[in-house]
Amino acid sequence: MKTALIIGASRGLGLGLATELDSRGWQVVGTARKPAEAKGLQSLAAGGRVGVETIDIARAEDIDALAQRLAGRTFDLLFVNAGIAGTPGATVDTARREDLAEILWVNSLAPVRVAQRLLPRVTAGGTVAFMSSLLGSIAENTSGGFDLYRASKAALNMLAHGFAIAARERGIATLSLHPGWVRTDMGGPQAPLSIEESVRGLANVLEAKHDPQHRFLDYTGREIPW
Repeated sequence: MKTALIIGASRGLGLGLATELDSRGWQVVGTARKPAEAKGLQSLAAGGRVGVETIDIARAEDIDALAQRLAGRTFDLLFVNAGIAGTPGATVDTARREDLAEILWVNSLAPVRVAQRLLPRVTAGGTVAFMSSLLGSIAENTSGGFDLYRASKAALNMLAHGFAIAARERGIATLSLHPGWVRTDMGGPQAPLSIEESVRGLANVLEAKHDPQHRFLDYTGREIPW
C-alpha cells in the first residue's frame, strides 16, 4: 500500500487530494492547523486509512514536533499544500513590509523548510511535491495583478529547485505542481475546474514515475516553462 503525507489537508485542494488518494487505496496522513475544526478531514479519517496530524508550517517548533511524532514512519509521497492568498488587494505600490514578509514566509520558505525537515521520512525513489501555481511562471505570466502571490510562488519554485539537489541523492523526485484554476475559496466560483477534476489529474501525475529531478507540471502532466 502506498503512503502519503499531505501538509495542509483541512479543506479545498488538500482535502480533495487526500480524498482522491484514499479512494485509490493509499494510506494517507493529512495535517491541519486546528484538526478539531477540520470537519472534512476528520470525517475522512473515520474511514480508517487516513490519519490526522497538527502543524502550522509557519512555526519552526511545529515542524520539529511533527518530525518527532513521525519518527520511524516513511511515506512514498510528501505533498506540501499549505499556503495563503495574502493581504487582499496588496500591490507593489500599496503593500506593507509585513504583507510581503508574511506571504513569502508562508508560501515560499516554510513549505521548503518543512520538506527539508521531513525528507528523511520519504522513501528512496519517492516524490516530494509542492503546490505551486501558473502565476509563479515568469515565462507564462501574461496578465498583471496578485503581485505578492505571484512573487511568492516564483520564489517557492526557486527554493524547490534548490531542495531537489538534496532530494535527488536518494532518488527522490521533486515536483512543483499547478492545480489549474479551481473553484476553491481562493480560486473563486468563476473558476472552470472543480476540486474533483483537479485532484484527479494531480493524483495521476503523482502516481506516475518521475526521474529524480525538479519539474514544474500542471494537473494534466504538461510541463510549464519557468
